[in-house]
Amino acid sequence: MSESSATAIYFLVASLHLSIAFWKGFALLRAPSPSFALQTATHAVGGIVYVVASPWGYRSLGSALGHPWFPTLPIYVGILCCFGTNHLLTILWTPSRPGVPWRARRSITAWSLAYGFSLTVMIIAFFGADLEGPAVPLEFNTEQVDDPHVFFFLTVFLTMLTCGTVSIWRRSRRARIDDEAIMHAVRWFGASMLVTFGYVVCSAPAIVAASLGHHQLDGVGVMGSAFGSVGSVMTCYGVSGAVVSKWVGERRDIAGLQPLWELVVAGVDEELSLGSTWGQRGSSAAGPSADHVRFRPHRLLNVRWTLTRRVIEILDGIRELERGSWVRSLPADSVRSLYQEAMKADELRRKFGLGKKGLSEVELEAAATAAVLRDAVERLQNARTEGTSTAVAPVPDGPSPAHDVPGKKTPAANERPRLVRVARALDHPLVEASLQVVESLKQGAGAAQASAGAR
Repeated sequence: MSESSATAIYFLVASLHLSIAFWKGFALLRAPSPSFALQTATHAVGGIVYVVASPWGYRSLGSALGHPWFPTLPIYVGILCCFGTNHLLTILWTPSRPGVPWRARRSITAWSLAYGFSLTVMIIAFFGADLEGPAVPLEFNTEQVDDPHVFFFLTVFLTMLTCGTVSIWRRSRRARIDDEAIMHAVRWFGASMLVTFGYVVCSAPAIVAASLGHHQLDGVGVMGSAFGSVGSVMTCYGVSGAVVSKWVGERRDIAGLQPLWELVVAGVDEELSLGSTWGQRGSSAAGPSADHVRFRPHRLLNVRWTLTRRVIEILDGIRELERGSWVRSLPADSVRSLYQEAMKADELRRKFGLGKKGLSEVELEAAATAAVLRDAVERLQNARTEGTSTAVAPVPDGPSPAHDVPGKKTPAANERPRLVRVARALDHPLVEASLQVVESLKQGAGAAQASAGAR
């Protein structure tokens, strides 16, 4: 690999670390805690290390200080500091006995002393070394190892790196944490330590061979830096992946809830929306005749707040339909009846887009809820078209005795996934068929009533 390519890769990794450092730094200012402080320090130091460790950064710093090999010291000290802070962070997150905090404090103290002593010894050994010749980035381990001070410097460095990576991996493997985000970080910390240990596996044989005058393994030693870079990226994902995944999921759910929002909020009463910014006018999912203002939420900033607001607005719309007695159980009964028939006949099952295993209980409930809501909104809008409301005498197909929408007793923590399932089911073939059945029953009842009146 050319030095320009190596510099580009190192700068990319550095940008990841520095971005996370700024992110965690702002979080630290909002809510000071040891966890945020360690994460901020880890990634700030990591970003600086990768800038200096790049061939461009290495040569530039060495030239500026007049000591070509000097950048090795801040690089190796920074690497060990990063592993030390990650190690302490892992201990904070995975105490061996959650109910005995003094054990975690004792472990943190012991490891802090070990890292501090190792760093002191490394600094003393480095300044005692006689480093000669032009610097070759990424090849310090094999180019200068013939000096006893350098050999001792590298021995301490690799020993602590081995102890740190193995200890973090063991703690991560045994960890059982209720917090999903922290558990995600710990799992990736453990995996990244295994990958990073590849640096030790590559470097140790190359260093020993070079100290004996054999340089055939120098390339293997340089390859170890690739394991370090990959492990570093995995660590970055460990502390950011869960949050990013949650953010992406929240954006996806906002978009997924849009049809349901247009049905039970924009299609029922625009005053139910908490938003003050409205977009283009359009037609509701409830029907082409419903003229309303359609609001497309922003899905880049304040995503969680927007999603929470959407869920609240949808629930308010559903309650409005229930209070107006526009909800009836017939569409839900029709969905369940058609589903039972479909699971007995393969042709009908395929027509409704059902697999051999059918729908789960929550999916069937979502389909029933979707049918009930579509029917309720259609009845409300028909009444409005004919000039009636719940406050005046109803039309023949006006409000019915009060019924609750399926899923009424869903815990608040489960409302978001339930409503997403309902939104996805709005256009399900089973829902469409059930509404057709309801419509045919309505027309049949109307025809029978008209016939009776004629007689």
